[in-house]
Amino acid sequence: MMTNRITSLFRIQYPIIQAGMIWCSGWELASAVSNAGGLGLIGSGSMYPDVLKTHIQKCKAATDRPFGVNVPLLYPNIEEHIQTIIDEKVPIVFTSAGNPKTWTPVLKEHGITVVHVVSSVKFAQKVEAAGCDAVVAEGFEAGGHNGREETTTLCLLPLVADAVSIPVIAAGGIGSGRAMLACMVLGADGVQIGSRFAASKESSAHEHFKQAIVAAKEGDTELSLKQLTPVRLIKNDFYREVKAAEAKGATLEELQQLLGRGRAKKGMFEGNLEEGELEIGQVSAGIQSVMPAADILKEIWEEFEQRKAVCGKW
Repeated sequence: MMTNRITSLFRIQYPIIQAGMIWCSGWELASAVSNAGGLGLIGSGSMYPDVLKTHIQKCKAATDRPFGVNVPLLYPNIEEHIQTIIDEKVPIVFTSAGNPKTWTPVLKEHGITVVHVVSSVKFAQKVEAAGCDAVVAEGFEAGGHNGREETTTLCLLPLVADAVSIPVIAAGGIGSGRAMLACMVLGADGVQIGSRFAASKESSAHEHFKQAIVAAKEGDTELSLKQLTPVRLIKNDFYREVKAAEAKGATLEELQQLLGRGRAKKGMFEGNLEEGELEIGQVSAGIQSVMPAADILKEIWEEFEQRKAVCGKW
């Protein structure tokens, strides 16, 4: 157990946040992480409004500890999602992919703690100016949608920590206790972990996708679709189609047509490993097994404590 700005802000035991990943982060995963002492997040980006409401209600029934919802601000039904979160009295919201000024005041009026995800110092400062309670500094290593700057977590984190006064949560390339310790040394108050929890028992991802994560090796992922919406993917047939289209100078409209609708669902939720979009981080190369979320959190925390004790002897 640790007491710092993040554990105090969220009222959790450990400064470990499970990322709100589309098609992976349902109520089962969020409640399991929260019950284990971290902060679980429901990933609303892949949910219709009525589905989000159901997941929130099931999460409430499964845990009496704090949990949150991740909301991509570019989501088409954003107003309905925000209203559902307010109506259901969700205590914590992580926003991303948009301007935090738009919804932060509304959420905070209802007593909701707000955190926003960024990939640059400039936007971290805008997050603080918007009144957010904390900021996630996400490096280039992260899975899913990412920043165009391609700044690694190792470089981004200390820059953001020096630039803002609100608590900073590190994300991107973190899947172990030693990586967590490195982030804390660099100025983080906590860590957000996605890929490792995507390969958990409680993850709503398809079993085929979980096994693809475990099988991934160094160099098996790449940041793709940079002209459209940068996203880190496992290299498969769909990825190769995108690369070929980009090499031929495809327009944004042509890339959008290639992406189509439901591509991420097809890959991560339905398990089509060749035609689907398989969003995962570089840290997948170090993931060796599918484990219960509570065991993952315990393993990370115990390694963090062990490595911290060793560093104290230097």
